[in-house]
Formats: sequence, C-alpha cells, structure tokens
Amino acid sequence: MSFSPQSRVWVYQSNREFTTSEVAEIQEKLDAFTAQWQAHGHQLKAKAEIIHNFFIVITVDETASNVTGCSIDASVRVLKEIEEKYNLDLFNRFNMAYIADGKVVTLNKEDFETLVSIKKITPDTIVFNNTVQTLEEFETKWQVPFAQSWHNTVFSHLF
Repeated sequence: MSFSPQSRVWVYQSNREFTTSEVAEIQEKLDAFTAQWQAHGHQLKAKAEIIHNFFIVITVDETASNVTGCSIDASVRVLKEIEEKYNLDLFNRFNMAYIADGKVVTLNKEDFETLVSIKKITPDTIVFNNTVQTLEEFETKWQVPFAQSWHNTVFSHLF
C-alpha cells in the first residue's frame, strides 16, 4: 500500500526499548486498530509501525478520508492502553532520542542537555525529530544530524 507524501504522521517515542514479545503484541494491537479506524463512518487509509523498537509511527493518507478530532482521540486511546499495559511513557515530549554506536538511546531533557554540554552529543550526532507531521517530513527530517534539528535551536548555546 503506498501513501501520499502529504500523509499525516504522528510519532510516539517510548521511554524504553520494547522487548521482542512486546513488539509483536503491540504491532498486532496497532494493526487491529488501523484496520477498523474510521472518521465519520469512512475507513481511514492508515498504518502503524514500530521502528527501532522505540517508536510507534502512525500514518494516515488523507487523500481517501480526512482524520477528525474524534478519530485522533481514538488513536490516542489505543496508545494510552498500550502505555498502561506495558508500563511505558509514550507522551512525554521531553524524552530525547539519539543514535550512539548504532543504537537508539533515550533519556530525559536534563540528561540530554548534559551530554550536549560535555560534547558527548555533537553537531553530527543523529537525533530524532518527533515533531514531523507529514510522511515526506518523516522520510527526510525525522533522523537528522543535531546541527540540522530543532534540538540545535534549543541546546546550541551549550556548544
């Protein structure tokens, strides 16, 4: 199934890595949800993926049907259920993620700031921009060097 580059995207980052069994269970729940996800009685063209065992990415192609407030609320409810069942934190936007030694690392804003200040995170460190809103942005601006991210605006005074 192909999605328009303008498809809407929501990225939810976990505060910890999902286990292999959690990935399978969560993906099954997400697949069941997107298969029946509707807006005003119209089936949404949607998919949900788990990436790097840390991120849940939901994509909706609005060329078929537009997402509504109620349908977004339904997706949030499913994510809240996942969060509760697996003792995760998916909604804390102050959790930061970056790549070190080929692995995703997540930490809170204060610890991230410390690593920037002691130069463990450099302008070239790949960070995750979970504020992307379209599939095109996701594909081109989600994983970017620190220097090209919003993180640079917030934390660059530390360099």
